[in-house]
Amino acid sequence: MHDTDIWGYAQDVGHQPGADLIGYKVEAVDGPVGKIDKHSEDVGSSYLVVDTGAWIFGKHVLLPAGTIRRIDTVEEKVHVDRTKDEIKNAPEYDDARHAGEPTYLEQFARYYGMPHI
Repeated sequence: MHDTDIWGYAQDVGHQPGADLIGYKVEAVDGPVGKIDKHSEDVGSSYLVVDTGAWIFGKHVLLPAGTIRRIDTVEEKVHVDRTKDEIKNAPEYDDARHAGEPTYLEQFARYYGMPHI
């Protein structure tokens, strides 16, 4: 994966523009991590915000759209190409900072641009 496409939905993942993914479960390569609380389809900055619930004490994390492997609309699950630990160790998502800092997404691009499984 290249940094340039980390913010876009891959053509073969099953993304339907305009689909509401809020409430879908998120599956890491090694198991469930939470549910989608928010998502963006903005060109060049598409992402999911995942509420990890009690799993890691209610943390919200951002996953760039380029981390998605498959969207299952029947089971309402989004499968991502990261491990639970990679997601757990990601920077926490802060909606107020996102709205106020134009470069806020760069920290996530750096984090998720790292080599992965």
